[in-house]
Amino acid sequence: MSSPPDSRRTIRTDLLARVEGEGAMYVEIAGSEVRDVKLRIYEPPRFFEAFLRGRAFSEAPDITSRICGICPIAYQMSSIRAMEDAVGITIDSGPIRALRRLIYCGEWIESHSLHIYLLHAPDFLGHPSFLELAREHPQLAREGLQMKKAGNDLVTAVGGREVHPINLRLGGFHRAPSRRELSALTPSLEHAREIALRTVRWASQLPCPDFEQHPELVALRDPEDEYPIDRGRIVSDRGLDIAPPQFDHHISEEHVEHSNALHARIRARGTYLTGPIARYNLSSDRLGEPARAAAGEAGLEPVCTNPFRSIVIRAVELVQACDEALGMIAAYEPPDPPAVEIVPRAGIGHGATEAPRGMLYHRYEIDEQGTIVSARIVPPTSQNQLVIEEQLRALVAEHLDLGDEELRLRCEQAIRNHDPCISCATHFLDLVVARQGS
Repeated sequence: MSSPPDSRRTIRTDLLARVEGEGAMYVEIAGSEVRDVKLRIYEPPRFFEAFLRGRAFSEAPDITSRICGICPIAYQMSSIRAMEDAVGITIDSGPIRALRRLIYCGEWIESHSLHIYLLHAPDFLGHPSFLELAREHPQLAREGLQMKKAGNDLVTAVGGREVHPINLRLGGFHRAPSRRELSALTPSLEHAREIALRTVRWASQLPCPDFEQHPELVALRDPEDEYPIDRGRIVSDRGLDIAPPQFDHHISEEHVEHSNALHARIRARGTYLTGPIARYNLSSDRLGEPARAAAGEAGLEPVCTNPFRSIVIRAVELVQACDEALGMIAAYEPPDPPAVEIVPRAGIGHGATEAPRGMLYHRYEIDEQGTIVSARIVPPTSQNQLVIEEQLRALVAEHLDLGDEELRLRCEQAIRNHDPCISCATHFLDLVVARQGS
């Protein structure tokens, strides 16, 4: 039943739960019209781009990894690719590149497991938190944690520790793990792959609202035949096809009053979405056979337009990451030496990789001594914020007959479709302080 023309409703959540960081949601409805929708990202900005300036270019991977404890590899790898680009080095083959992709698979496994089981599944199963879900579905919860641990163990084996790894560096690694160290992970990763396959089947049966959306989709596309993780051109389903150095020419960011995250748009075109749905729609043909078969069994079409089905796509990507990790461990040859020499020179470098939540872009300028002159970091959540608000507006318009509490819960679920990392997103283009008097 529609609301009376003169009725006003406000749907708000002052602190979003089951997302990383601090944010709020505000929806204003007047009768049958959705007047205002805001995803407020109010966590204070941490100015990483500012305090990177003046530091040595070799410090960027360790500094940027502190931006996020869930996806530090994404920040390390994007900064490494950008710095190596600045000095004219490309490592896109061989054992160093394979080891980098392997640790990235570990991050995808732990991050997707965290999102699916601890953050998003409670929405679909009617629980306010993972604790309540675990009480009713103990085996489900146990398997989600086992899969997450397999990803954490892989990151630890390659990166030195599971949070903010310390083994990655420009040119490669401080130390290459032995075959024996990595082979010891095979049983847990095989078990994780089995759980991931069950996760796809289980997630595909979750009750999803019938909600189709068609934003422009942007993701990396690997230059060869791999599923996009650690490299690629930036492409979209509407004709965008650029190398990372062209990012600024095609994508702009702007401040908005209600958010400490910048809003991103494709110049002269509008908003876009990055993340699992974009990756899958643009590169499902690059999935390995186990993941492709699992997607088919789950009824995923080559193009998925329902954001509530993103939980299924993340499960498919779990299968892909586990399967790739097992293959790389079986074929592993330790790089010798574990890193190539990187000599600083003045230059500008660009790097883009696929964090679990979507494409992450870094740009750095360094001088002849390797000192960072400027830094720019564009995380996936700030790229997605406008689309999330657009989807909230459309969702509310379609469900005005719901009561306030049910509508609020549905809106929160829609936000969690995109696994926003709010702490990653908080940054400014510039900070100006105006002082008057002496």
